[in-house]
Order: sequence, then C-alpha cells, then structure tokens
Amino acid sequence: MAFDYKKEYREFYMPPKTPTIVTVPPMQFIAVRGQGDPNTEGGAYQQAIGLLYGIAFTIKMSKKGSHQIEGYFDYVVPPLEGFWQQDGGQEIDYARKDDFKWISLIRLPDFVKKEDVEWAVSEASAKKKADFSKVEFLTYDEGLCVQCMHIGSYDDEPETVRLMHEYIALKGYQTDISDKRFHHEIYLSDARRVAPEKLKTVIRHPIAAKS
Repeated sequence: MAFDYKKEYREFYMPPKTPTIVTVPPMQFIAVRGQGDPNTEGGAYQQAIGLLYGIAFTIKMSKKGSHQIEGYFDYVVPPLEGFWQQDGGQEIDYARKDDFKWISLIRLPDFVKKEDVEWAVSEASAKKKADFSKVEFLTYDEGLCVQCMHIGSYDDEPETVRLMHEYIALKGYQTDISDKRFHHEIYLSDARRVAPEKLKTVIRHPIAAKS
C-alpha cells in the first residue's frame, strides 16, 4: 500500500477545529513563486498548480523509467499547500487579493534530492512540450506554530485566524510572520469538486515567545 503522508502524519494534516500548538520539522517541497489574485482564471497561480502537479507525478512515476531514485518507495502525492504574504504587515487582507505574494508547494518524500527535481523538470519539459523551469526544490524549517482546521470558504478564514490569534496570546506567544516565516495553508479539499462551505483547509501560523 502506498505511503500516505496525511494518514501517517495526522498531527500536521488533520488538526482539530480548535487551535493547537505544533512543532513542524524541516520538510522539502517542490515550489513555484508568484503574485496576484489566485482566483484569476488561467492566471499565474492556476498555472503554478499545473506545473507543480506535472513535476510531482513525474517524480512519483520515475520508478517506471530509467531514472531510479535511491530509497524510493511508493507514496500518495501529498496535498497542495501555499505560503501567503502581503506587503505592510503580518495580517492577510482577503479583500486585497491582487496584492498576494505566494509560494505554491507540494511536499516531497525525503528520498527526493534537488538533482531529482532538476531531472523531473527536464523530463516533464521534454515530454509535455512545456516550460517547467519555474519549479524549484525548497527546504523549509517551519518550527513552532499554531494551527487549526478551517471548514468553509477561503474568504471566511479571517474568523478562524482570529481564534488562532486569541489562542496564541492566551498561551503567552506572539505571531511571528515575516519574510521568512509565512501564513501557511494546506488544501485538503479539491475546490473544483467540493462546495465552499465544506472545504477543509489547515491554517498554520508561526509563533515565538513574546518579546
């Protein structure tokens, strides 16, 4: 049976609907960076998702080709994730979607190395006659965070974030979003197939001791 990160690491992918503190270890990803409204039809964000899945499945299916990755085991491609930023502070203003700066990501198994991603970019570009060069190998050490399962529309996330910030303050911490630590979302539902009110999204914020 294929290894499923969502099931094996439920503490990172299936948190409760109330905020909790978690320490997230270093993980590696494929990533595409961009900016702008993620809802723009055919826009940069939607293109980035297509690039990521193209590379994710090229790596997953490498077992059937000539590029054999040392330590490979069969696995379920992990869910899409996103780091989100805006200029002007820690708070995300959902009314200013055009101002989003984002990094769209998919987690990689630890056996995948940077050179394997470079191979996959070259392989996918040749086979699919498309440019996958925006896809990069990224390692991220997220550290101490508060996270919560958000059920509902992405536009309703501010209420969940508010509860998270209250919990952060109650526990004696402060939010530590910066140009290196991000508002983080993990998308457990396919928005094309699931009603907005039923979408499941993990929201995660980095925290630090109060200064």
